[in-house]
Amino acid sequence: MSKSKTIIGNKIICGELPFNTALKKFKQKVDDSGILEELRNRMFYEKPTTERKRKKGAARARWLKKLKNQELPKKLY
Repeated sequence: MSKSKTIIGNKIICGELPFNTALKKFKQKVDDSGILEELRNRMFYEKPTTERKRKKGAARARWLKKLKNQELPKKLY
């Protein structure tokens, strides 16, 4: 029977990796997990109405950006 390893959190096993490479991989894992972004959001309380307004504005900006990318280019005379 083999024991299964459970890794909780963001860990990098360095082994023979140089420190700079291991640090770069760790930073990438932290960015991908979204821990820092969640921490920044939880630093201050945001009222539910403010949160909805912010998310709605971001969705509108994404939608307008998508529409702008789909437009045909203007004719150059």
